[in-house]
Amino acid sequence: MALKKFAFNVLKKDKFARCGLIETHRGNIQTPAFMPVGTQATVKACTIDDIKKTGSEIILSNTYHLMIRPGVERIKSAGGLHNFMNCDLPILTDSGGFQVMSLSKLNKIDREKGAIFNSHVDGKKFYLSPEESIRIQLGLNSDIVMIMDECPKKTNDYNLIKKSMDLSLYWAERSKVAFGSNPHKALFGIVQGGLFKDLRLKSLEELVKIGFDGYAIGGLAVGETQNEMFNVLDDIKEYLPMEKPHYLMGVGTPSDILGAVKRGIDMFDCVLPTRSGRTGLAFTWNGRVNIKNNKYQNDNTPLDPSYENFNLNKYSKNYLNHLFNTNEILASMLLTLHNINFYQELMSQIRKNINSGTFEDFHNKYIDKL
Repeated sequence: MALKKFAFNVLKKDKFARCGLIETHRGNIQTPAFMPVGTQATVKACTIDDIKKTGSEIILSNTYHLMIRPGVERIKSAGGLHNFMNCDLPILTDSGGFQVMSLSKLNKIDREKGAIFNSHVDGKKFYLSPEESIRIQLGLNSDIVMIMDECPKKTNDYNLIKKSMDLSLYWAERSKVAFGSNPHKALFGIVQGGLFKDLRLKSLEELVKIGFDGYAIGGLAVGETQNEMFNVLDDIKEYLPMEKPHYLMGVGTPSDILGAVKRGIDMFDCVLPTRSGRTGLAFTWNGRVNIKNNKYQNDNTPLDPSYENFNLNKYSKNYLNHLFNTNEILASMLLTLHNINFYQELMSQIRKNINSGTFEDFHNKYIDKL
């Protein structure tokens, strides 16, 4: 039986905010969607079954880290990434482009060869070209593949950002050729250009000419303020192809997500809910809770009594405080699951309010609270 083709449809709009449906042969994804991050073929401190119970419909994994450990051939021998990690959800893999920036002490950039890495694990040299990045992602059998790009650090140097954007466009063309024809998978382009409107629009214009299944906004979440990020989205929101999904990479806080949805973004990923969960920070509808704080030692109320999707309210703040202060592994597991659940409830409420035409009121109620 032929695999279902990748497709996206906008179902409802409230100004620029929109509800949509991504269709893949592994299942559908309601948008706006948040993708828990499974960097090394696992969402840290959570099982896939629990991730699914939160309402998560897609996860993200990392090309660079899986290339180094355990290696694409080992994953291919297990039948692909889904079989390897026992995950039947759709998986998006990033290209490794972000690591070109974040691990810059360990690599150099070559226009033709791509990123030349020394592994942060054992120092082994790797060459990550656009073609190699696509080959690895197809070998992992991911459902949404990202082009290879260069993600520069935040800078006001216009010429440096333009040079990086031009390189990313060159790599985008090569990524598209390497991807070939895979109608049951998707290839997303990545808009670069820093904080400069003309560069962002030029990048988007050239990517649209090449033609992709979705368009991501990269080069943010690298130290800019929230207002700077929103300004970039305001600059390009009217020009993003309306019939394609829009993905803001590596973002972010609940208020980041609310503001980005208002500006037409459909997809998000971020390590914040899992990383915060492992360090004792919980997200709730009443704001953030640092559960390690001594004031919770005798607080027998739940973290958030308004939770609906996943019953974590059986655990009190008092108990969670005890678990963290005694370094129990269960502490990280419970708070990580709590945070992912909160993010999915946030996305569910965002979709509900877009559908009812009340998103702006919902946005205004929570933008400064979360």
